[in-house]
Amino acid sequence: MPILEIFRQTLAALWESKLRSFLTMFGILWGITSVILLVGLGIGFGIDQHERLRTIGTDIAICFGGKTAMPSGGYASGRNIQLNIGDAEAIQQDAHLVKTVSPEIRRTVSEVSQWNASSRAVRGVWPQYQNFRSLKVEQGRLMNDDDETNANRVVILGAESFRQLFPGKPAIGQPVMIEGYPYTVIGVLAKKQQNGSYGSGPDNTQLFVPFSAMLRDFPPDFKGTGPDAQAAPVGTVNNIVVQPVSPEKHVAALREVREILAERHHFDPDDLDALWVWDTLEGAQFTDRIFHVMTLFFAAVALLTLLLGGIGVMNIMLVAVSERTREIGVRKALGATARDIRRQFLVESAIITLVSGAAGLVCGVGVCVLIRMLPLPDFVPHPVISATAIIASLVTLGVITVSAGTYPALRAAGMTPIECLRTD
Repeated sequence: MPILEIFRQTLAALWESKLRSFLTMFGILWGITSVILLVGLGIGFGIDQHERLRTIGTDIAICFGGKTAMPSGGYASGRNIQLNIGDAEAIQQDAHLVKTVSPEIRRTVSEVSQWNASSRAVRGVWPQYQNFRSLKVEQGRLMNDDDETNANRVVILGAESFRQLFPGKPAIGQPVMIEGYPYTVIGVLAKKQQNGSYGSGPDNTQLFVPFSAMLRDFPPDFKGTGPDAQAAPVGTVNNIVVQPVSPEKHVAALREVREILAERHHFDPDDLDALWVWDTLEGAQFTDRIFHVMTLFFAAVALLTLLLGGIGVMNIMLVAVSERTREIGVRKALGATARDIRRQFLVESAIITLVSGAAGLVCGVGVCVLIRMLPLPDFVPHPVISATAIIASLVTLGVITVSAGTYPALRAAGMTPIECLRTD
């Protein structure tokens, strides 16, 4: 029988059972759409979280002084380790696997502009801190070496600090009184979509000044609590931020930093409590693994939905074979071969799966594109159209097409005319 005639008869058979055919095809359509959409959302969430972590810094580690948990070199355990400016300078000079380093001090103080006032955290840092912490200006400029060397009273405002201190007003070149000292605004940071922070909050809420200027004008006192509490020596820092020369040498670089600080503060390099390190590269890799597993889970759920749609196609084809048993018998009695019968049911199954699969592909891609065009909240990522998800969908669709049509087609083709014509 010509293939066009088989195609015409198949369409006629599907049209006779419009509702059943539509519901069956919708199962495949929804399965393909689910694969593309869920995998796209999973990848989108992963990319979004990775980018948010990158706003904290690119391959950096933040080192905090802790309390020794073991004795070392004649020194007892239980000592507080307070990092200082000398530690940062030693790392800069002796740690060959560290690309850049910056000490950091923080203090919440009063800020007053001619338009408004606030009480926000100020961070004193070296200029290189701005680069590896991914600080980017929307207006003005960043701090430079001259600002640090000369202890210039200049300040960079975070996005929210700018909005509060200069509501709808220009800020560059304007004065801000910080703890009673006149500072000049030289830059306003671009708003960050930051996931995570340390110390005094996200960068959008902060003010940044040269380390030397803050150490001179309003350094933190680091005074503890209790009757015996004493202020820390001048030059004590909240933490030290380091950036290894490359991600491949990240672990070795942190070991080098730990050994330098252990020698300076007389603690065992293996004493993890003495020096606490927030490793952003390790955190980013852990987050990537979480969202990779989540994406695989989404893909598995969607593919299972697609397979269930394939089972629905097989069931509908078996029902079609049962309903058209006498028709099969008449056609065989008139000379139709088993090959003709088998081909018709295979073509019918293929039309159901391929047409609904193509519609699902268009629908899945269209939904992803539509979502990307919508003004979504910051915490909702844009789905990514994944070529891998599309290929996996098409491969699964091909397997379903063959599997769902073969058994009903073989069953129909294996019937004898007498057996078919006896059926009521």
